[in-house]
Amino acid sequence: MVRILSDADVASLLDIASLLPVVRDAFVKQGRGEVERPARPHFPVGAGLTGDDPLGTGLIMPAYVHGADHYATKLVAVHEGNANRGRPTVNAQIALTDAETGEPAAFVAGTRITNARTGCIGGLSAAELAQSPVELALVGAGTQARWQARCIAEATELESVRVYSPSDSKRECAAELESELDVPTRAVESPRDAVSNANVVVTATTATSPVFPGDALEPGTLVVAVGAYTAEMRELDRATFERADEVLADVPGEVAEIGDLRATDFAEDDLVPLSDVFDGRPGRDAESEIIVVESVGSAVLDAAASEHVLERAETTGNGRDVEL
Repeated sequence: MVRILSDADVASLLDIASLLPVVRDAFVKQGRGEVERPARPHFPVGAGLTGDDPLGTGLIMPAYVHGADHYATKLVAVHEGNANRGRPTVNAQIALTDAETGEPAAFVAGTRITNARTGCIGGLSAAELAQSPVELALVGAGTQARWQARCIAEATELESVRVYSPSDSKRECAAELESELDVPTRAVESPRDAVSNANVVVTATTATSPVFPGDALEPGTLVVAVGAYTAEMRELDRATFERADEVLADVPGEVAEIGDLRATDFAEDDLVPLSDVFDGRPGRDAESEIIVVESVGSAVLDAAASEHVLERAETTGNGRDVEL
């Protein structure tokens, strides 16, 4: 029997407070080499349906955390055109397989898990590396930007939020976050307005060119960039890296290949694994340091988060069992 967990099931089982330590522990195990994380292929999809150009990107993300009852394979689709259709840009499903027998165990709606575990990267990074209270700037106003704000609010003392996006979505995002988080939140008209006087800046976009001017960063700022994951995608400019005292990465080898880093002189050896900070390494040496965290996402986090959700489902009886 295979347990099917819908998005509604996941929503009822998943809360940020309990997920943050799960993601933190997964990072530590990844840093210690206590995981299996094969390369994740990504490829264009949709060419030939409405023309010669692809319509999106498909990704396959497998992982196993040593000692876990299941391993995970996540199937991801990124379709930027969905924003114009009123549909999510990112969609995902996660298959969980029994690690002892190889039998299928669960099929889980993965979009909410993806958004939540990525938000936890920002929350955990801010908890370790940001100064308090947090004045947050969001560059990007979509689903992921909102999850970043939620997780940072859970993990830190969040004092205010400014939101910038070139679209009107920034106003909707600001209104939703202010109501949900009960924190003063406003939309601003330029990325410089967002970044100036912030001590945490999060970029959550699908941009191919820098989304804010690095010279606008205040000393002591933490920058968390979660949008770019290919060589063509880029959110940060050279000035941000030139001013950075340290650059951390969730997966250094993969981060070194994205557009942000390819536009700089940084190589993989210049990047500090983010897992080190969660495993006892001091994160900040001085209040004035500018620190950059680059995230491309790790299937290890999906494996840990989906295992966490399935364990809760088995306790509560959520979901339904089907025979394949």
